[in-house]
Order: sequence, then C-alpha cells, then structure tokens
Amino acid sequence: MDEMQRSFLTDLLSVSTPSGFETAGQRRWLSYVDEHADETRTDAYGNAVAIHEGPEESPSIAITGHGDEIGMMIRAITDEGYLQLSRIGGSDRTVTRGQHVTVHTDDGPVDGVIGQVAIHLRDSEDETYDEIAEQHVDIGVEEGDDARELVDIGDPVTLATEITDLADGRLAARGMDNRVGIWTAAEAFRRAVESDPDVTIYAVSTVQEELGLRGAEMVGFELDPDAVVAIDVTHATDHPDTPSIRGSDVELGSGPVVARGSANHPSLVDAVRTVAAESEFDLQLAAAGSRTGTDADAFYTARGGIPSLNVGIPNRYMHTPVEVIDRSDLDSAAALLAATAIRLDEFAPFGVDL
Repeated sequence: MDEMQRSFLTDLLSVSTPSGFETAGQRRWLSYVDEHADETRTDAYGNAVAIHEGPEESPSIAITGHGDEIGMMIRAITDEGYLQLSRIGGSDRTVTRGQHVTVHTDDGPVDGVIGQVAIHLRDSEDETYDEIAEQHVDIGVEEGDDARELVDIGDPVTLATEITDLADGRLAARGMDNRVGIWTAAEAFRRAVESDPDVTIYAVSTVQEELGLRGAEMVGFELDPDAVVAIDVTHATDHPDTPSIRGSDVELGSGPVVARGSANHPSLVDAVRTVAAESEFDLQLAAAGSRTGTDADAFYTARGGIPSLNVGIPNRYMHTPVEVIDRSDLDSAAALLAATAIRLDEFAPFGVDL
C-alpha cells in the first residue's frame, strides 16, 4: 500500500457515514475513482458507481462494497438537556458506554459523551448492559432548550475514535466495516482499468447495507451486470475470545476470504480461486451455508438472478470502536479482484451445468 492508497484509506476512515447519512464518504470515494473512470454516476439515495466501458457485448463485472457504517441517532431531548438514543444498524450496546461521540448536525459537529455511572456508585451485583435506547449523550448543556439550539431529533451520532497503527502493518479504527470494502473496490477498479481490458467493469459503493442490504437491492435492479463481487469484512477468528463454533478459520494477514455456498455462485468461486492459484495470491475459504450477511445476498436474487460472490476482508472485533485489519489483506484482495476482472472473458458467462 503506497502513500496515495494509504491516504485514501485514511480519508475514508476519517469521515462518518452512518446508514442514511453516507454523503461525505460517498463524495470522497467518487473523487478517487472518477479520474480512472469513463463515467461516474449516483442514484437518488447516494449509491455511487464508476464505469470502465468495454467493447459492446463484452462481459461485465461489478466490484462492490458498502459505504455505510453503524451508528446511533438522537430520538429525544430531555428537559435537562440529555440526548436519548436509538440505534442505526447493529450498534453494540456493550461498547457504547463511557465513549466520546460526535453528533452530526446540519450546522456542524457537536461533541459529547455517552454517560456511564461510576463504578463506585453502581450496584456490584448488577453488571448488565443497558440497551442503547436507555443510554444518553451528555453534551454539557444545562437545559433542554440549550440542547435544542445545538441539535435536532434525528441527527446521527457516531463514536469518536482515532485511526491507530498497530504492529506488523495492522490498523485499528471504527468503521473498518466497510470502508475497507469500498477501498478495495476502488483499488481493484483502478488497477484493472490501468490495463484497459476489453471488459466492462463497475466499481460500486452502496448505501444502507447495515439496514438490510437496501442499496444493493437498488443497484442490483438498475445495473444488471453479468457478475458481482461484494467485498465486506468477515470475522477473523484468530483472537482468544472467538467462540470455536462460530465462523470459519480466518486469520489476519492470510489473504482475502472467498465464501462458498448460498449466494456464492460456484462458477464465480472457481474463477476467483483459479486466478488466485495461477497468480499465487493468498486466499482463504469460508462456509456460507445459509447466507453471507452481505450485499451478495441482495445482488444474487436481483432481476432473474445475478451470479454473485462475497469476498471478505478479515476483521477482528467487528462492530466495535477498535476493529482491526491487516493492510496486506486489502492489497491482496484488490490485486486478486483486478486480475479476475481483467480475465473475465475467460470465465464468462457464468452458469450451472444441468
């Protein structure tokens, strides 16, 4: 990962993009892919697409990630000036207490903290976690009217965290899920386009995945490619707290993860595995017997069925403020998907022999 690529990743991780409020991240993503694309476009809800036009009748592939992250939202303001919360997506109630937050208002950011009763005052026999709806943000004001001058009901809230370089090329930050996916989609697109392949390639950053794959449903209907690769984070299970029966054996730094089963079209799985083997790219496999839990689940049922594949970036501590990834996995995923896109006409059309 060179300086330009790292700067792009840092930019993506530095903006806040809770589902339904992705604009800042989508703008930054578009500015990166625009100089490599024949065309870029967006739709009414902010799904963003970059296009490299191949010859007429050439096969097409969409390399996608989702640009939104989990978060919270102000649902009420008390007379004492505290902000009551609801969830945006799958926010984890066990990690929100005692955190710095940013309220994103139309007039700019407002800083606050999510209160936590001091350990000295808590009932030592009651260490349950309050639901997010029972937690509150303290922005320092004394009355509700003071708070209402600064924030509105429905303003999104995100945890305020730093991007931290760890040892051995690893990074920790909030929202790796799924800024690393849209980084990989953009980078795979850039690398593939450099060779000017006779293939139509789309890079896509979807919205509202965390709310139920909503953006992918929109894009899958409108775009109609021959194949889709949905890049998302997947659980790295190489840390001590991972339940042994949950997930596949996935390690940081061992390459991207190709899922098998359910949405993952076997011919597309074979194509990516073939490219990885012939190019000596690191690759891991994961089982997805019922669903992937990613945009691939929406793409593969769009229209008459779009051959789809979920490729995962190993990620520790998903949906917490300290998600950890290995930068080498991002580079490997971008290189693998670029090579697959360039060779798409060797594998298309994708079907099942009956």
